[in-house]
Amino acid sequence: MDGRFHAIAEQLLLIERELRVQGWWDETPPSPEALRSVEPFSVDTLDFHQWLQWVFLARMKHILEQDLPLPGASGILEMAEMVYADRPVESLGLRNALKKFDQLIVGAR
Repeated sequence: MDGRFHAIAEQLLLIERELRVQGWWDETPPSPEALRSVEPFSVDTLDFHQWLQWVFLARMKHILEQDLPLPGASGILEMAEMVYADRPVESLGLRNALKKFDQLIVGAR
Protein backbone atom coordinates (compact mmCIF):
# COMPACT_ATOMS: atom_id res chain seq x y z
CA MET A 1 0.00 0.00 0.00
CA ASP A 2 1.23 3.45 -0.92
CA GLY A 3 2.12 5.40 2.21
CA ARG A 4 0.07 8.38 1.00
CA PHE A 5 -3.24 6.48 0.99
CA HIS A 6 -4.32 7.60 4.46
CA ALA A 7 -3.52 11.27 3.84
CA ILE A 8 -5.24 11.16 0.44
CA ALA A 9 -8.34 9.53 1.94
CA GLU A 10 -8.53 12.32 4.51
CA GLN A 11 -8.09 14.92 1.79
CA LEU A 12 -10.91 13.40 -0.25
CA LEU A 13 -13.18 13.73 2.78
CA LEU A 14 -12.21 17.39 3.06
CA ILE A 15 -13.02 17.94 -0.62
CA GLU A 16 -16.43 16.32 -0.11
CA ARG A 17 -17.01 18.46 2.98
CA GLU A 18 -16.24 21.65 1.07
CA LEU A 19 -18.60 20.67 -1.74
CA ARG A 20 -21.34 20.08 0.81
CA VAL A 21 -20.66 23.31 2.75
CA GLN A 22 -20.91 25.37 -0.43
CA GLY A 23 -24.09 23.64 -1.56
CA TRP A 24 -22.30 22.10 -4.51
CA TRP A 25 -23.19 18.52 -3.55
CA ASP A 26 -25.95 16.87 -5.58
CA GLU A 27 -28.24 14.17 -4.24
CA THR A 28 -29.22 13.02 -7.72
CA PRO A 29 -26.52 11.65 -10.03
CA PRO A 30 -26.13 12.95 -13.57
CA SER A 31 -27.39 10.82 -16.42
CA PRO A 32 -25.27 7.83 -17.48
CA GLU A 33 -24.63 9.65 -20.77
CA ALA A 34 -23.23 12.68 -18.97
CA LEU A 35 -20.90 10.45 -16.95
CA ARG A 36 -19.51 8.85 -20.11
CA SER A 37 -17.89 12.06 -21.33
CA VAL A 38 -14.36 11.65 -22.64
CA GLU A 39 -13.51 15.34 -22.31
CA PRO A 40 -11.15 16.43 -19.52
CA PHE A 41 -13.17 17.13 -16.38
CA SER A 42 -16.28 16.20 -18.44
CA VAL A 43 -16.55 19.87 -19.36
CA ASP A 44 -19.04 19.08 -22.11
CA THR A 45 -21.58 17.36 -19.85
CA LEU A 46 -20.98 18.24 -16.17
CA ASP A 47 -20.36 21.26 -14.01
CA PHE A 48 -16.98 21.08 -12.28
CA HIS A 49 -18.51 20.34 -8.87
CA GLN A 50 -20.49 17.49 -10.45
CA TRP A 51 -17.30 16.09 -11.97
CA LEU A 52 -15.58 16.29 -8.59
CA GLN A 53 -18.42 14.46 -6.87
CA TRP A 54 -19.44 11.85 -9.41
CA VAL A 55 -16.20 11.16 -11.30
CA PHE A 56 -13.14 12.27 -9.34
CA LEU A 57 -14.20 11.26 -5.82
CA ALA A 58 -15.70 7.99 -7.08
CA ARG A 59 -12.52 7.08 -9.00
CA MET A 60 -10.22 7.99 -6.15
CA LYS A 61 -12.33 5.99 -3.69
CA HIS A 62 -12.09 2.98 -6.00
CA ILE A 63 -8.30 3.40 -6.30
CA LEU A 64 -7.88 3.52 -2.54
CA GLU A 65 -10.26 0.64 -1.81
CA GLN A 66 -8.65 -1.62 -4.41
CA ASP A 67 -5.07 -0.61 -3.51
CA LEU A 68 -4.44 0.46 -7.11
CA PRO A 69 -1.60 2.74 -8.20
CA LEU A 70 -2.20 6.42 -7.57
CA PRO A 71 -2.19 8.82 -10.52
CA GLY A 72 1.24 10.11 -11.46
CA ALA A 73 0.07 13.69 -11.81
CA SER A 74 -2.79 15.94 -10.83
CA GLY A 75 -3.82 19.37 -12.05
CA ILE A 76 -7.19 19.69 -10.43
CA LEU A 77 -6.35 22.95 -8.67
CA GLU A 78 -5.63 24.66 -12.00
CA MET A 79 -9.08 23.75 -13.27
CA ALA A 80 -10.72 24.87 -10.02
CA GLU A 81 -8.96 28.23 -10.22
CA MET A 82 -10.38 28.79 -13.71
CA VAL A 83 -13.88 27.61 -12.79
CA TYR A 84 -14.10 29.62 -9.59
CA ALA A 85 -12.21 32.73 -10.70
CA ASP A 86 -15.37 34.77 -10.15
CA ARG A 87 -15.91 33.26 -6.66
CA PRO A 88 -12.48 33.41 -5.00
CA VAL A 89 -13.68 33.77 -1.41
CA GLU A 90 -16.54 31.28 -1.69
CA SER A 91 -14.29 28.63 -3.26
CA LEU A 92 -11.22 29.15 -1.07
CA GLY A 93 -11.77 26.09 1.13
CA LEU A 94 -12.34 23.82 -1.86
CA ARG A 95 -9.36 25.20 -3.74
CA ASN A 96 -7.15 24.70 -0.68
CA ALA A 97 -8.33 21.09 -0.35
CA LEU A 98 -7.66 20.46 -4.05
CA LYS A 99 -4.23 22.08 -3.77
CA LYS A 100 -3.30 19.72 -0.93
CA PHE A 101 -4.56 16.77 -2.98
CA ASP A 102 -2.38 17.83 -5.93
CA GLN A 103 0.60 18.16 -3.58
CA LEU A 104 0.03 14.68 -2.14
CA ILE A 105 -0.11 13.15 -5.62
CA VAL A 106 3.08 14.76 -6.88
CA GLY A 107 4.86 14.44 -3.53
CA ALA A 108 6.26 10.99 -4.25
CA ARG A 109 8.03 12.02 -7.43
